[in-house]
Amino acid sequence: MNNIELEFPDGSKNEFKQGVTVEEVAYSIGTGLGDDCIAGKLDGELVAKEQEICSDAVIEIVTEGSEDYLKVLRHTASHILAHAVQKVFGDVKLGMGKWADNERFYYDFGDLEVEKSDFESIKKEMVSIIEKDFELERVEKSFEEAREMLSGQPFKKELLEELKSEGKKITFYKHGDFIDLCNGPHVKSTGEVKSFKLLEISGAYWRGEESNEMHKRIYGTAFRKEKDLEEFLEKMRKAKKRDHRRIGKEMGIFQINEIAGSGLPLFGPNGKKIIDQLKSYMHEINDRLDHVSVQTPHVYRTELWKKSGHYENYREDMFLMDVDDEEYGMKPMNCPGHCLIYKNESRSYRDLPIRYAEDGTVYRREQKGELSGLFRLWGFTQDDAHLFVRPDQIKEEVSKLLESAIDIMKTMGMESSVKLATKNPDKYMGSDEIWEKSERLLKEVLEESDVEWELEPEDAAFYGPKIDFAMIDALGREWDGPTIQLDFNMPEAFDLNYKGEDNEDHRCVMIHRALLGSYDRFLGVLIEHFGGNFPTWLAPEQVRILPVSDDQIGYAEKIKEKLSDFRVEIEDRSWTLGKKIQNAHDERVPYMFIVGEKEKSAGTVSVRDRNEREVRDIEIKEFLEHLEKEIEEKSLELSFIE
Repeated sequence: MNNIELEFPDGSKNEFKQGVTVEEVAYSIGTGLGDDCIAGKLDGELVAKEQEICSDAVIEIVTEGSEDYLKVLRHTASHILAHAVQKVFGDVKLGMGKWADNERFYYDFGDLEVEKSDFESIKKEMVSIIEKDFELERVEKSFEEAREMLSGQPFKKELLEELKSEGKKITFYKHGDFIDLCNGPHVKSTGEVKSFKLLEISGAYWRGEESNEMHKRIYGTAFRKEKDLEEFLEKMRKAKKRDHRRIGKEMGIFQINEIAGSGLPLFGPNGKKIIDQLKSYMHEINDRLDHVSVQTPHVYRTELWKKSGHYENYREDMFLMDVDDEEYGMKPMNCPGHCLIYKNESRSYRDLPIRYAEDGTVYRREQKGELSGLFRLWGFTQDDAHLFVRPDQIKEEVSKLLESAIDIMKTMGMESSVKLATKNPDKYMGSDEIWEKSERLLKEVLEESDVEWELEPEDAAFYGPKIDFAMIDALGREWDGPTIQLDFNMPEAFDLNYKGEDNEDHRCVMIHRALLGSYDRFLGVLIEHFGGNFPTWLAPEQVRILPVSDDQIGYAEKIKEKLSDFRVEIEDRSWTLGKKIQNAHDERVPYMFIVGEKEKSAGTVSVRDRNEREVRDIEIKEFLEHLEKEIEEKSLELSFIE
């Protein structure tokens, strides 16, 4: 049997016999670590402690003190949920269950009529299962044994057939009288799930395919301690107040109208003003990075998508149509059009890098059940760019983009986590050698930077690995953000070359990047991050002038003229001053000017901000100078009134 090399989080390496399990590796380090081992991570993927390791990998032992412990705990909670549902409803058809994200778990059920009013009964059974502290036992079965065990469970049998065709081990996890087809990992016993809560019910297509049966998905969350659960529930209450769909409607930012179509947002004047500011900001960054703007169509013949690889790898997510007996597709990505622009001229090694940027609207056929406000859409506009570079320019260009992404996060007042997404073995184009080279180059850039990062196995785009940023908002939630992708494959598909110093043709390399991701989703994230209280530079209305009576409207108009470079409105409705102030506050306007006869006579204003601070007798020039500075610096705080 051959040896394999395992690399540990501290960078040390050691050889083991091929087929060693995660738990055996833990015990080789120390008895205590072996006893504490809950699961493992191989090249960033969470696996059961019984997982055999057959090739070189980066390994991490997961214990109760590990960051990933809660994912394992919540996976076990999903099994407890399924067990409880069986006890309450009898014979149910089981789908799949696991941790859903950093905070929740779910389990899917076929042919189940369940309502939130059933949660109390389900919870009671879950508490009983937890109190009995059943051990989680991993059981291996032959295909024939497993098929017999899963009679009456059509969805599990479908998964079983796949395991057989892939030649994988067939494993179940058992606790008490409940057993489920599952790879794990799980905690040691049900009693470890100390605190949990069932959250909501939604629909979910089996295996995420819209053509499949709709299941009922029950979401929940689980924690080590009751205190942690209470903190999570409080965060959920705060998140509900910040819901971008509600705030977006209140502020006139956007709407989703079913007459227009699901997943196709309509931006009102306030939304357009914010997006314009984001675009202006990104154009400044593009200028700094020497990007040049291009524009490409929304629809192409599918011959282009076949050439780019999208037709084979992305067809199910595209909007396709027949026009005059020819098939066309709405663009899901901007890159093929940029490839055609590059290919239109002969290129020299001196011309590279060439950097094309486009605020390009793309269309992706997301499942209707997964569309959500601005976060999951059918049509959205990316701050997209594609760089055509020589191989020796890759690391420098990626490093610059990495720095820009970090700057954007700082400007928005967000922290971020960074991951390197590697090849999906079921969906990729190009050779293994090219993928290994691409992943190695991105890894080197990350290792040479000051950025903390981790692997995100099998989550790359089909044409190349990528560096993904997850934006962390004011409530600690993670959102998809900037992405930088390295691509040796599309230049191959489009035969994209340049003349080298040797006067021979050489293949260029593409770097795909979207530093906001998309303007639409980024705006949704910002609404929730700021709770609608945008910093002054982004606010759709920066100053509102509030005349005490109609007698000061003429003076208010003169003030507005002096602030013509800014977004200023006059509240001229015949309301009381108190109502005018309250309305401006409710509409989250950063600054208010209160002007009465005293201010009119003195040529001054009283300034009030949305934080309910106020100063009187301010010269307009003084405020104007401050406003210019606050906007130029993209300050996150309203700082005129200390």
